[in-house]
Amino acid sequence: MTALGFLYPGHSAEDDYPRMEQMLGSDIRLQVVHTDIGEDAHRVDALLEMGSTARLAAGVEELRLTGAEAVVWACTSGSFVFGWEGAHDQVRALAKVAGLPASSTSFAFAHAVREVGAARVAIAATYPEDVAAHFSAFLKAAGIEVVAMRGSGIITAAEVGTWGRDEVLALARAGDHPDADAVLLPDTALHTAAHIQDLEATLGKPILTANQATVWEALRLASRRVNAPTLGTLFRREPVIQAPHD
Repeated sequence: MTALGFLYPGHSAEDDYPRMEQMLGSDIRLQVVHTDIGEDAHRVDALLEMGSTARLAAGVEELRLTGAEAVVWACTSGSFVFGWEGAHDQVRALAKVAGLPASSTSFAFAHAVREVGAARVAIAATYPEDVAAHFSAFLKAAGIEVVAMRGSGIITAAEVGTWGRDEVLALARAGDHPDADAVLLPDTALHTAAHIQDLEATLGKPILTANQATVWEALRLASRRVNAPTLGTLFRREPVIQAPHD
């Protein structure tokens, strides 16, 4: 059995994880430990505090007791707001405290984009535009071309957690761009695990969502590859080879 650990801020869409555990259909266990969210606000100062070393470290001991082989900070905004170098520092500190391979959802997206062979991406974010711009800058620092970015102006994770299939599909459609090889939905507060197949069928391209990419990143850290087509292109066993652009 492979046990994977996730530090998840607060309570919004954590039920995506047991759902994905079932969808993986393997000897994979996804262990979620909740961290203190502090102020629930998609605002840079609040997000910097949410992703602070002290808040992450507080959940590590409980996570260690689960026997996790790797840990991912399951929060996109609470990692990319630190910038490319700051997000690396955050992950290094987490790895040191946990004594485990570590990453974050922001790096999960950077790695997942390469996995699906996308050179150009569109961002369909729940966040306000200024916060979404930090994610765009993070991806650009990773060498990924962002051809479109759309924010939705949602301030709290609690509100995002109430969105269902129709809202998720509308978000993805609104954020798509003809030049994008993939569409990214970067909020771990958004329920997406049950909708990825619908999203990819509707848009006709790979869809990368925060909780999906976070689980894939944990598997990558543990050197596990799992074929789970219901979780979309990212979870096909063989990476997609992108055709060159004209």
